[in-house]
Amino acid sequence: MNRFLTILLMFSLFATGCIPGFEKEEEVIQDPGEQETMEKAIVPRFKISDDYYQTILPFKAGQTRGQVVARLNSRVDVEELETGLMRLAQDPFPSDNYLYQEGQYIDRDTVRSWLGRELTPAQLERELEENEDFQNVGLNPPLVQGGSTEETNENSPIYLAHILEQNYLVRNDDGTVELGGISIGIALNSVHYYNLDAEDGGYPREYEIDDAELDTAGREIAEKVVQRVREMTGLSDIPITVGLFKQSAATSIIPGNFIATATVPAGQNSINNWDDLKEEYHLFPSTAATEAYRDDAVRFDNFKLDIDDYFPNHTGIIGKGFYIDEDLQQLNIEVNMDFYGKAELIGFTQYVTGLVVEHFPNYINLQLSISSISGEEALIVRDAGAEEPFVHIY
Repeated sequence: MNRFLTILLMFSLFATGCIPGFEKEEEVIQDPGEQETMEKAIVPRFKISDDYYQTILPFKAGQTRGQVVARLNSRVDVEELETGLMRLAQDPFPSDNYLYQEGQYIDRDTVRSWLGRELTPAQLERELEENEDFQNVGLNPPLVQGGSTEETNENSPIYLAHILEQNYLVRNDDGTVELGGISIGIALNSVHYYNLDAEDGGYPREYEIDDAELDTAGREIAEKVVQRVREMTGLSDIPITVGLFKQSAATSIIPGNFIATATVPAGQNSINNWDDLKEEYHLFPSTAATEAYRDDAVRFDNFKLDIDDYFPNHTGIIGKGFYIDEDLQQLNIEVNMDFYGKAELIGFTQYVTGLVVEHFPNYINLQLSISSISGEEALIVRDAGAEEPFVHIY
């Protein structure tokens, strides 16, 4: 990942006026299909990285803007759902051919209704007596009363946490852009949280959902979502990519991961083929990381020990590794230190840079940030394949 290096260079060049054509922009006409009249839009010419899509301006906020934060357990899950869905979209909608726009079709009220529980026949009958226009569209299972609160919740957990839509636009030869594809992220709960009744103490409980159960439920939900999206105006003949995201527990400091993806061709109303994904995050140091990836855990431990030997006044070193098909793709390390001068910071950064080169292979993307109580102090970035890391001291 060359995001941080590119951003730093971009601002440096901007300050010196050395970015040729950066101020130039491409004007296009956005064709919103059957919903609105055509309108002018701007596509900035500068592209940070192939990992990111260009976005048209003026920026259009998504119809469900703000809902994702309330629905997911942590900020790390929010970020992984959004950026991970973009990563999955790179295959059907490559960033060199498509532009990005937040979802404009599945609105806030629709998402809210889909996140509810499906009603039982008896519940639906009572609801229709009060509102004859009521639509039984909840995608979570009906709450079927059992012998106890625990049995009721564990027999019908809340699987679906959120639905995220992303739009991908294509340029036409006549200077217009139009919708070329949609990505939909189905965020699923790995843990169902509920409260006991007052007579049982009223305290919160949690039920860990089995992976196979969650995968089955997620695929059934995705099938219904695709069928409903196909019925929306202008979306009957647009390719749709779906990603199933298993969010982490509320207490986790590492994000969840995508477990499956599928692409529905234009005009097709159902999902015929799923691709299982083996993605996972691990925290270093941790027992889970040591058991799953011992060699990587040993590398991290040795790296940490070398820092301990020469700079004992650090307050913590943690790492977050991202794996695809059991191969480490990205390692982010955070080092917190107490510094008493600039010279000390420079010396420490130089020492840590050497340890990065010594302990970690260059086939992984690595980012290391050094911070203190005053904020960010230094950044070390090494892209996969690079011999030397990029170092910046703030």
